[in-house]
Amino acid sequence: MKLIALTAPSGAGKTTIAQRVMQAIPDLRFSVSATTRPKREDEVEGVDYVFLHVDEFKNRTEAGEFIEFEEVYPGRFYGTPRKEIEKLAQDTPLLLDLDVKGAINVKKFYGKNVLTIFIKPPSLEALENRLRARGTETEELIAIRLERAVLELGYANRFDVVIVNDDLDTAVKETEEAIRTFLIG
Repeated sequence: MKLIALTAPSGAGKTTIAQRVMQAIPDLRFSVSATTRPKREDEVEGVDYVFLHVDEFKNRTEAGEFIEFEEVYPGRFYGTPRKEIEKLAQDTPLLLDLDVKGAINVKKFYGKNVLTIFIKPPSLEALENRLRARGTETEELIAIRLERAVLELGYANRFDVVIVNDDLDTAVKETEEAIRTFLIG
């Protein structure tokens, strides 16, 4: 079993990097997380996330269906379905898109079978500009995401690899190299 836990503050480029790495490493599969946040226009149910109502998410949590879960923002839960991880990871390496605490929890659970990668923005100002450029966030949500980013950046030293996404192509290349090295080892 080989798991790659990719994490970053919201807006740091994690999803874009994950998509490009998946194209470059065809054997790598994506583990779809569950969330209670609203679906964005460009997202596909079951491909980007499994979108759940808060009550359903809580019921699944109580039933022990998630290997990790977190209320990342008020009322917005994210979790990694245990069955999917254990089923898919038997045959192929999995890329998990997680929040920082989720990645740390998966590492605790699966140990050396997990590579944790933290994607770091070049600065909080750059992160704020990226969040604003999305055009999907309210001012209140941008402020919450930036506050959360400060907290998350404090966890960066607990990850196996930290990559600064100052230049997307470089960040993708560094992420891909880290993953390939882990998969070979």
